[in-house]
Amino acid sequence: MTKIKDIAARAGASIATVSRVVNGSGYVSPAMRARIEEAVRDLGYTPNAGARMMRSGSSRMVGVLLPSLDVHFFGILAHVVEQALFREGYHAMICSTAESPEHEAAYVAALLGQQVDGVILASVTSEGAAVERLRAADIPIVAVDRALPGLPAITADHHQGGRLMARHLLDLGHREIGVIGAPGHSAPVQQRVAGITAELGAAGLAPTAIRLGPEHGFDACRSLADDLLSDCRPTALVGTSDMAAIAALHAAAARGLAVPGDLSVMGFDDLPAARYTLPQLTTVAQPIRAIGAAATARLLALMRGTTPPPPPDLPLTVIERGTTAPPTR
Repeated sequence: MTKIKDIAARAGASIATVSRVVNGSGYVSPAMRARIEEAVRDLGYTPNAGARMMRSGSSRMVGVLLPSLDVHFFGILAHVVEQALFREGYHAMICSTAESPEHEAAYVAALLGQQVDGVILASVTSEGAAVERLRAADIPIVAVDRALPGLPAITADHHQGGRLMARHLLDLGHREIGVIGAPGHSAPVQQRVAGITAELGAAGLAPTAIRLGPEHGFDACRSLADDLLSDCRPTALVGTSDMAAIAALHAAAARGLAVPGDLSVMGFDDLPAARYTLPQLTTVAQPIRAIGAAATARLLALMRGTTPPPPPDLPLTVIERGTTAPPTR
């Protein structure tokens, strides 16, 4: 079994210097760090996590609990957080809770068993025993995307995002606006719908119809859009996410509706897929990567006992592309 002294001999460094690199503590010059990391790779060295934790009192592991990794928003978020943590010498344990309180509770138990140093969490619900277990264990927590009572949170203003979507369509002249989204229990989805409703209400209007479903998948969202369009024919349809809006585009096409001639469609997030549709999707962009970076920076400060960075500016911007236009009726 390779030991630190073998790495030191291979790299021409002291055991103390190798230990600083392996444990992610203390300064080592870039050139020496590169030699040591090369020796670690060449010799296949794997540090003993238990022994390292006994020496440092830190597992150097962080839990990242997200509702679904096949939703592109959370996939991007997970990538940003994992890379930022890795640069600081931490390993991310990324867990997909599948929007299930039971899954969330099981993963929290596993993270406590691994004695993680902190957790970044997009919780399934705003109140849950799983989060309380983390609090009771005095684990630093940062909520992301979905605020949690009493915890620092890095999240865009979803209510304002809903207002921006409605205002864009109102400014184009739309007065009959439908809404689809999922999952219906998600706080961001509820806040966006509330924002849409509030902005329409300020204009003396209400959504023509609202369809919220339990699953945030393409087929499920397409069914929501098809159900809405079978009951009424708004001039515009808002998806509370880009996935929901893209599903609405397909539902409209299946009914022979031209976008935006017969129906304007708008989304939220500005995921890469928004630029791949024909026409390209009008959407509200939220700064996903900035959210991930800010959440990681906040958690690192909490774990290290240092002053947290100031709250980030997370602007929301309407990205007008080809799926919205003035109504033709």
